[in-house]
Amino acid sequence: MNDRIEPSIGVDPTAEPAPAPKAAPRSALDQLSRIEDKAARIEEKFARYEAVFGRAQDNLDRAAQRVEEAARGVDAAELAAEVGRLRKTVAKVPRFSALIATAFVTAAATTILVVLVLRLFPGLAK
Repeated sequence: MNDRIEPSIGVDPTAEPAPAPKAAPRSALDQLSRIEDKAARIEEKFARYEAVFGRAQDNLDRAAQRVEEAARGVDAAELAAEVGRLRKTVAKVPRFSALIATAFVTAAATTILVVLVLRLFPGLAK
């Protein structure tokens, strides 16, 4: 004999399963209201995008206006004169061959001076 008591979960194992709840058919008005809600959300998104594009267009217009004002402020003749001055300055800069010649002359002059100092003042080398 078994003295064990089984817990009861309140389900009768011999009962038939309950039928699945049927989805209530949606009426045409319910579907129409859902469509209207979706259309309203789409209109709100469109209005937000339109506002963003409007602000972007305003920013571009302001930037274009500033560039146009800056372009008007630059005097072409003054700019050409400045470029000419810069070209003259750059033309005065020694080229590579002039730098090499200067290096050789400096090396030769240094060698000659060192030899003269050693010949004239022999005590300096000790």
